[in-house]
Amino acid sequence: MRAVVLRRYGGPEELVAEDVPDPVAGPGQVVIEVAAAGITFVETQVRADRGPRRVELPAVLGNGVAGTVRSVGEGVAASLVGALVVSTLGGTGGYAELAVAASGDLIPVPDRLSPELAVALLADGRTAVGLTRAAAPRPGEWVLVEAAGGGVGSLLVQLAVAAGARVVGAASSAAKRDLAAGLGAELVVDYTVPGWTDAVRDATGGLDVVFDGVGGEIGAAAQSLLKDGGRLSAYGMAGGPMTVPDPRVKAVAWPDADLRELAREALAEAAAGRLRPAIGAAYRLEDAAEAHAAIEARAVTGKTLLLPAR
Repeated sequence: MRAVVLRRYGGPEELVAEDVPDPVAGPGQVVIEVAAAGITFVETQVRADRGPRRVELPAVLGNGVAGTVRSVGEGVAASLVGALVVSTLGGTGGYAELAVAASGDLIPVPDRLSPELAVALLADGRTAVGLTRAAAPRPGEWVLVEAAGGGVGSLLVQLAVAAGARVVGAASSAAKRDLAAGLGAELVVDYTVPGWTDAVRDATGGLDVVFDGVGGEIGAAAQSLLKDGGRLSAYGMAGGPMTVPDPRVKAVAWPDADLRELAREALAEAAAGRLRPAIGAAYRLEDAAEAHAAIEARAVTGKTLLLPAR
């Protein structure tokens, strides 16, 4: 099969498509013929050896795939062969034509959802659903979503709007702000422009909830807009260190929920037409390096995918 192999840490050019042996399902595992694989910002950090974890090299990155079960290992029902599923992989193996997953991690793809939509909702969907459950935005509240044109951010905008909240979408490019506005954000701002917090404060009088997926100076500035007792949901550090909650605000903890349950909920909401993942770009397996470069340059909106083809 073809797979994108990382043999040494470094820039996007270190991701090279090669011919490698087909994987074999072990006990409790299945082999998935990959129709779509997700790419995350964290994976670009892992590739550059700047991430929260390291992988043993050589490695095939990618933790989420959707596709058809091609074969099963010992202890797995043969009836799964041919099923359309979406699954995590334990951290690696997704940038490939075939991937091995634990049978217990498989989630059936609902009718009316494509593999592309399903994998776009796997990690980002469960994250957005979990964060929204925990922060519990209420009707009429002002909610700020950072990186509102990204994979998680665009879903958070939709979920907050569905809860009746008034949403501020903060993003660095016109395309991302347009996406957030199209998804229901009442106000959009460019958080790379000095004074953006003044515009938000003038329009809202203060925020009730901040979804902080950026951290660093942007996260700190967003937190300053919260009313006393407002809720800070800090979940990312794409722009710097994780935001430390101020004593005057309430830090929102991750909900006590199973990740597969959260992913199933996101998939069900999408199948019902109430949640729409924004897929900004889809790349061939051979172009994984280009995909990583685009993500690092903040040149894509929504979710970025790899589409292997056999």
